[in-house]
Amino acid sequence: MGKMEAAGNGIGGGRCRRWGWAAAALFSVLIATAVIPRRAFFFRISKQACELADSRKYTGIVEDCACGYETVDSLNKEVLHPILQELVATPFFRYFKVKLWCDCPFWPDDGMCRLRDCSVCECPDNEFPEPFKKPFAGLSADDLICQEGKPEAVVDRTLDRKAFRGWVEIDNPWTNDDETDNAEMTYVNLQLNPERYTGYVGPSTRRIWDAVYTENCPRYSSGEICPEKRVLYKLISGLHASISVHIASDYLLDEATNMWGQNLELLYERVLRYPDRVRNLYFTFLFVLRAATKAADYLEQAEYSTGNPDEDLKTQSLVRQLVYNPELQAACPVPYDEAKLWQGESSPELKQQIQKQFRNISALMDCVGCEKCRLWGKLQVLGLGTALKILFSVNGQNHLNQPLQLQRNEVIALVNLLNRLSESVNFVREMGPSAENIMERRPSSPARKTPL
Repeated sequence: MGKMEAAGNGIGGGRCRRWGWAAAALFSVLIATAVIPRRAFFFRISKQACELADSRKYTGIVEDCACGYETVDSLNKEVLHPILQELVATPFFRYFKVKLWCDCPFWPDDGMCRLRDCSVCECPDNEFPEPFKKPFAGLSADDLICQEGKPEAVVDRTLDRKAFRGWVEIDNPWTNDDETDNAEMTYVNLQLNPERYTGYVGPSTRRIWDAVYTENCPRYSSGEICPEKRVLYKLISGLHASISVHIASDYLLDEATNMWGQNLELLYERVLRYPDRVRNLYFTFLFVLRAATKAADYLEQAEYSTGNPDEDLKTQSLVRQLVYNPELQAACPVPYDEAKLWQGESSPELKQQIQKQFRNISALMDCVGCEKCRLWGKLQVLGLGTALKILFSVNGQNHLNQPLQLQRNEVIALVNLLNRLSESVNFVREMGPSAENIMERRPSSPARKTPL
């Protein structure tokens, strides 16, 4: 990992400061930095044209998973997507705590954002739920046994049924953020700060993705990649593809009139023309869905207290509908089987290496030179780190002594990430065939390969 790992050792020591500018969607807009043709075609498709499902080319089982593409599409459209859309709008899942103004630990940031939609609207103290301001309860960090460095690496496919023991402050071994540092964090209403295209441009955008793929999640030749490293690559690629879909689905078509809409050319150019990116999107969705269902008891028992009893009961009911959904359990009971990983003799060392790589990816979010992109980048990477924590950080033989413990912010990030992936899968299903049909009728142009 070289210089990234060395730089990572000093992460957290930098002093945070407020950035005077900002922007819009995880590494989100980073994709928008790749040049889009000046004469881009933006399509408004009729409902009839959107229903061209017969041309779907993704069939069979999603690679390394236990569910088929058609099953995922059906479950997502009919069951998961509606529940998640309603769930992320509840007061509990609407507010995310984030540190927005940190120095990049790897290089001086030189990004520029030119749209007013780049900035993040922070919550005043009287807006976000009062219970969120109270100190965390439950087990302290001293009561928990750290998984990192333990000789055993067996993955436990079950969790203690008496799961939830109160929200706690404990660092995630997979992510860089110090979530206990409340003094430098602020609450953001995600409903008022949607992930979308921002016009964020500059060399720092491409530099971030280069650092992610080249130094932390490199491509491997087919003969040398182990399953664990392949999973990390596919997760990042799937997240990257999802972000591209988010930008294409909510794109600034005309800045003069502030008209937003769908950019199907961008959807095709950045995702659909590369089948591996679509496959990795589905893989990432099933991986995160598996984490949510594995932690079903914990999530069902968790306290979703915001001071609004009716909304809190609704939130708990929706969570229960999500993690114990009978249709999901019947059609896809184990979306991804994590037990097949970490089987070799070098598994403990390999896990530490991959954890360091993912922590570096997490730290790179402080280098995103746009507020809204940084917000959604931090949220989705934390959500992915939470999924990794659920699936791989509870030891199989000693999980009673080391119960799953999640921070409130981790659960909020996990569910919002699952919703964003669900939206991406749904958009690809609905608009993919139409976009491909339209683009195939256009005169061919030289392919512009972009790393993903």
